[in-house]
Amino acid sequence: MSLITAIGIFIVGFLSGTVMRWFAGIAAIIALILVLIGGVAPAPIESVVNHVIQQYYVGNELLFLSGFLFGIDAKKTKKEVVERRTSGS
Repeated sequence: MSLITAIGIFIVGFLSGTVMRWFAGIAAIIALILVLIGGVAPAPIESVVNHVIQQYYVGNELLFLSGFLFGIDAKKTKKEVVERRTSGS
């Protein structure tokens, strides 16, 4: 895996975590509905998504997960860093 691919996967995970933090409730409801309904995506979209997942995501789950978790926790981490900087001065 190239460095660019690793950075790209991490960034996608980070953005996914940030979006999930913003829309966690809505995303959970939509995910539940999609699971209950089943294959709601048209076949061409599903084939593209499957290709991208097989090409880049499989084998890189931990890298994606690390970016995802950083994205979820980014707001709290930023707040902690700002508090430490202001209290240490």
